[in-house]
Amino acid sequence: MAETLELLVDGGKASAGPPIGPALGPLGLNVIEVVNTINAKTKAFAGMKVPVKLVIDPKTKKVDVTVGTPPTSALITKELGIEKGSGATSTNKVGDLKMGQVKKIAEMKKDSMLGKTLRERMREVAGTCVSMGVTIEGKDPRIVQRDISEGVYDNLVEND
Repeated sequence: MAETLELLVDGGKASAGPPIGPALGPLGLNVIEVVNTINAKTKAFAGMKVPVKLVIDPKTKKVDVTVGTPPTSALITKELGIEKGSGATSTNKVGDLKMGQVKKIAEMKKDSMLGKTLRERMREVAGTCVSMGVTIEGKDPRIVQRDISEGVYDNLVEND
């Protein structure tokens, strides 16, 4: 029967120490190999805590690593280098994202967002910006959402 471990690790910086080493060691697994796999899958989230789920088959010693993603708001605050969003989103803007950053966040969240296309995921990121008091390219994120739908940023979403 498969065993499941859920861990919170620093993106790209997992180590064989606690909590991973002590959890995997008794199972007879190659801890370094598992740590390297986790680091490869979480390197895009460097500097952030990332949820990781390990499904271990004790018979075959096979480990399936699934990486969750931090909330979109956490990725936005990291991109902007701020602590948190605005408490008064309509009057107090806390930062301004570039469209390249919006695309980067949408790509990082690919597996956990509802949008099937990059365009849809970029609109979702813009929606989170609305609730955080963050502008995009100096514009209200709602205007940017409309622009994305109308194809203004198609140069960023080619091959979508």
